[in-house]
Amino acid sequence: MTSLAEFTLSSFADQLAAWGYKPSHAGPILRAFYAGGGRADFSRLRLPDDLRKCAELLAVPPPVTARQVAGDGTVKLLLGLADGRTVESVLMPDFHPERAAGCLSSQVGCAMGCDFCATTKTGFERNLTTAEIVAQFLALRHEALSSRRTLRTIVFMGMGEPLLNLDNVLEAVRRIAPNELGGLGWRQITVSTVGIVPGIRALTEANLNIHLAVSLHAPDDATRCQLLPMGKRFGVWEILEAADHYQEATGRPVTIQYCLLEGVNDSVAQARQLAELVATRRMHVNLLRYNPTGLSLRGVVYRPSGDEAAARFVEELRSRGVVAHLRRPRGRDIDAACGQLRRRHLAGLGGE
Repeated sequence: MTSLAEFTLSSFADQLAAWGYKPSHAGPILRAFYAGGGRADFSRLRLPDDLRKCAELLAVPPPVTARQVAGDGTVKLLLGLADGRTVESVLMPDFHPERAAGCLSSQVGCAMGCDFCATTKTGFERNLTTAEIVAQFLALRHEALSSRRTLRTIVFMGMGEPLLNLDNVLEAVRRIAPNELGGLGWRQITVSTVGIVPGIRALTEANLNIHLAVSLHAPDDATRCQLLPMGKRFGVWEILEAADHYQEATGRPVTIQYCLLEGVNDSVAQARQLAELVATRRMHVNLLRYNPTGLSLRGVVYRPSGDEAAARFVEELRSRGVVAHLRRPRGRDIDAACGQLRRRHLAGLGGE
């Protein structure tokens, strides 16, 4: 069955006209649909009874295959897709009790092969459609509303590489951000990439008022290639130059994502190298706590950096003029790492 998430405002207006209804009903129906997280109360709208029933049939949320709630309030959803596949989305409570942040996936699985990531262990299956991405946003908005929170920001940092599904990601952003539909706001959206240089350039040309984050994870090409195979194609300097252009074109400071791994990328010397790369670029460094995922594809068991090593790393960055934040770990008592819940689900079905 077609979902309201499939439509733009203009395409739904055209569809209503084809069905014999006023195209002007499109805006109120879609805004109510988005505002309610895909579960709108259309009884408040002045609609013909048969159109109201039709809208209710089209406002079908994706089935929740699995739901996990951590002690810190983080919620991970495994959403079912029409072809039987599944995709993960995460809702994270903010420091402000009335706010929450969301993490969306862009692909089923991932082809990037990042060695410390659980998603890569299941391989790449396909890109998500625009409607499937929008459905994740709606599911998280509903989850937030259910806990009396407001979904304030989202980041494309879940399963998959967003810049390898850029057309669908950007079309989803165009439905999520503007007041005519999702109303989240352009500045509230971040697209994160492992460093697909042509994709960064294409995102720059799209000229949307959104943020860019680059998952660097190492300040040098040798270490980065061990962690991220894509590092063999695009070097650190090439990636940062593309990020420079994005920052210059948009006026938005780029965020450098850096997952601290014990004995791999967390030395003071590596912090110094990272500072030399980003300090003059006005880029922010977001230091992430690693959620262990077991044996990697290369047969390595990665561990999160200890508190002292993490503190030394961030202090070294700050002492050299870098804006750096050490993010608190989220959802450690559930399958919080990207791809973990889906992988567990597949294993239970005999899919691994």
